[in-house]
Amino acid sequence: MAATPKKNPEFLVYKGRPLLRQGQELYYGDMRDPYIVMLRVLDSSMQNDFNIATRVGVSLLKTAETENPLDQIVKHGEKGGLYDALEIGAIWLERALAADDTE
Repeated sequence: MAATPKKNPEFLVYKGRPLLRQGQELYYGDMRDPYIVMLRVLDSSMQNDFNIATRVGVSLLKTAETENPLDQIVKHGEKGGLYDALEIGAIWLERALAADDTE
């Protein structure tokens, strides 16, 4: 008997929001919300047989489609590791979504 596919795939969740990885990019947040965070691993190094991100770009993006993709970038920065990048991205996302709710 063949397994039936799940209707709602389970995602890795960080602070209550989905976290998806595609290659060297990670996407944090729900695409149905007005904003998400994109994390891009820019540099990495091998430590104890593990590839560790040493430089990560963080971008707060609008999810609304626009003519120019550069118009989607609200904030951008760089951090020295994945954890720091994810933390600042989570803060930016939380603040952007809270400000959007008050407008």
